[in-house]
Amino acid sequence: MRLLYLFSGLSCVAVGGVGVFVPGLPTTVFFIVAAWCFSRSSKRLENWVLNLPVIGGTVRDFRDGLGMPKKAKVLAISCIVVAVGISAGFLIPNLAVRLVVVAVGLIGVWYVGWRVPTREKVLAYRAANPDSIVTDSSEALR
Repeated sequence: MRLLYLFSGLSCVAVGGVGVFVPGLPTTVFFIVAAWCFSRSSKRLENWVLNLPVIGGTVRDFRDGLGMPKKAKVLAISCIVVAVGISAGFLIPNLAVRLVVVAVGLIGVWYVGWRVPTREKVLAYRAANPDSIVTDSSEALR
């Protein structure tokens, strides 16, 4: 099992690395999954992901339940809307495929907008309620 987790983590790092350069391909989620896989296979590689200069802090924040900063959520939603709009509006001739792309885009906007906690709200909530235990799904954090 350890080798499977190691291979999966390395694969996620590879895809996430490609996502740095390919618009529309997510980066962060692959590094989050990679860190999870490495936590079960290689502490050295897990620490490497957690200490990467740009993405490491985001992965640590996710693990701590902090969600995304508001600016990052706005940027992510904007990118989804632009990518889906260009794809469905100009690049995809098949109506059925267009509808699928739009539906997936709407799910992405919903998820980022309403399911992913907003970092500033989480921090404010934690400051106001230091004794409470907060989960990712808490409605107070959106």
